[in-house]
Amino acid sequence: MNEQEQRRFNQFSDLSTRLNRDSGDAWQVHEQALAMKQSGENVVLLSIGDPDFRTPEPIVDNAVSHMRVGRTHYSPALGELNLRRAVADYESRISPLSCSENEVSIYPGVTPAIYTVMSCLLNAGEEILIVDPMYVGYTPILQALDLKVSVVLASPEHKFEPQLEDFIAAINTNTRVVFINTPGNPTGAIISRETLRALASYCFERGIWLVCDEVYSMFTYEKPHVSLRTAADRLDNIVVIDGLSKSHAMSGWRVGWVVAPIQLTNHLGRFSFMLIFGTPQFIQDAAAFALNNDEYYVREMRAQYQKRRDLVCARLAQMPRLSYLTPESGMFIMVNISAFFKDDKEFAQKLLDAEKLSVLPGSAFGAGTTGHIRLSLVQPEDVLSEGCNRLERFLKALS
Repeated sequence: MNEQEQRRFNQFSDLSTRLNRDSGDAWQVHEQALAMKQSGENVVLLSIGDPDFRTPEPIVDNAVSHMRVGRTHYSPALGELNLRRAVADYESRISPLSCSENEVSIYPGVTPAIYTVMSCLLNAGEEILIVDPMYVGYTPILQALDLKVSVVLASPEHKFEPQLEDFIAAINTNTRVVFINTPGNPTGAIISRETLRALASYCFERGIWLVCDEVYSMFTYEKPHVSLRTAADRLDNIVVIDGLSKSHAMSGWRVGWVVAPIQLTNHLGRFSFMLIFGTPQFIQDAAAFALNNDEYYVREMRAQYQKRRDLVCARLAQMPRLSYLTPESGMFIMVNISAFFKDDKEFAQKLLDAEKLSVLPGSAFGAGTTGHIRLSLVQPEDVLSEGCNRLERFLKALS
């Protein structure tokens, strides 16, 4: 192939180019650590949020039994009715406002759900307001849709909980969607009921959609989760996104859902029909079973994560010049390492090189967590203890 032919076949769509922009930065250390581990090196991975627990056996058995009876065909674009009803029942239990299955749509994971919602609400160039720090997976979606992004900075001084006055200051006449995440990744912050209610009303009065990712809703500790649907006085502009990846250790099953006004749900269904053509039937059957029989499994795993959180925080408290906030939810701890390194990416790389301990640099999540690293709790206690040993040894070598 000559040079001209090579150029011709190296021309790709603008969408693809946007997605490739800085796409590897956030996961560079993690991917390097994975390669080291696969080659046999003794690497401790604290850089990803994939639960280490197995999916509870009754859920697996339910899926297998439904496969055996032929639940292996196409499913409706909006999702199977049994799962949509299970989601509606769950949402009705946690909110004073009832939820109908006609407001529910099902997706192969929360990420496709977010992409579908944003695709149906926003045109290229329109403005979305998000919270910084944010989950790194949001960025490719916003880039793919070519949106104008403005941010509300959630500061450590408020335990990374975004403040109502900051939302109000950031919202302008061009804002079409406000996108929040509570409980939050990476910080574990929970937005208060009062802020959610006031923000929902403020957005409604200005014709702005308020969308909330609540995938960590079942993993709160001392402070209870408050769903946006629970806090809002009315639901005309409210969209809630949730799933089972974290709460039920079902990350590989790919189950997510959206609860939205019926007119938006109809648009979501048409978009889903074009994009994903439905989630497998037997997976939806097992997900419905999980939601209807979930309390024991969720409670047990949540207790284990809380125990791990307390163990790691106790170790961090003994390390001089580090600071951290005990997370109110989720499976991560943000640690401020700026007393040692200004560049958190360099810190994470040197930590991997010296101690074979993999963490994510905080700057991957936004300006608000620059100078931090994110530690994951999805390892057994002995592995977490060893990770803390390696971090402590690395810090002592820097002192």
